[in-house]
Amino acid sequence: MLVNASPDLRQQLTRTPLLQPARASRDTGIQAVILIDSQLDHTSGLLTLREGKRLPLYTTAAVYQDLTGAFPLVRVLEHYCGSSWHEIPLHGRGFTVAEIPGLEFQAIPLASKAPPYCPQHSTPRPGETIGLLVRDPVTGGTIFYAPGIGRIEPRLVSTLAQADCVLLDGTFWSEDEMQRLGVGKKRAADMGHLPLNGPGGLLELLRGLKVKRKILIHINNTNPILDDDSPERQQLAREGIELAWDGMHLRL
Repeated sequence: MLVNASPDLRQQLTRTPLLQPARASRDTGIQAVILIDSQLDHTSGLLTLREGKRLPLYTTAAVYQDLTGAFPLVRVLEHYCGSSWHEIPLHGRGFTVAEIPGLEFQAIPLASKAPPYCPQHSTPRPGETIGLLVRDPVTGGTIFYAPGIGRIEPRLVSTLAQADCVLLDGTFWSEDEMQRLGVGKKRAADMGHLPLNGPGGLLELLRGLKVKRKILIHINNTNPILDDDSPERQQLAREGIELAWDGMHLRL
């Protein structure tokens, strides 16, 4: 199961034998794809898979509308491998993926931003951004994946309490870091991301969270936590918060 397809997907495939086992001239370990939103950085990698087999594609209705309308990626793929759409339910209903038996999934609607190209950018629809709760019913292990958190809401807090491991939005350390560094005009909130530091930041939530592992993902190159020797990185280490790394393996 591939969750999101970033523009560097080809590099990920060449580095990860599980994704590309090379058992034939054309092969893939990817049996299905889940997209948690319709952001360019989370979807455009699907074009890398265009010459393969038809893609089982799992998205919410809002995301599918984006990918067949304002950013017609799904329509483009129909001229290549094509896709078979499966709607991800909202409102607390779980779902399974036929191609990945043995796992249970649940979408958690999140407060964030729709992509800049989307007509609903400033007023996103339900399901425009979701987090993904994944459970192995055999082991009971549960992981929560959410690279786009714009605001802390009660349903997010209650979901985090159910997980053994959380993979959460670590995009920005501060609200204005892109402006301060002169690399952009937007603030974190403009892009649908809650910064880690500051009043009401994600670190406040993580400090009170009783889970086995807390891992930050989706980290922007302006974020000082990428520097192993930075005070910000040392603060995370003291608080038991990890940074994801390329090739990281987690076992449910």
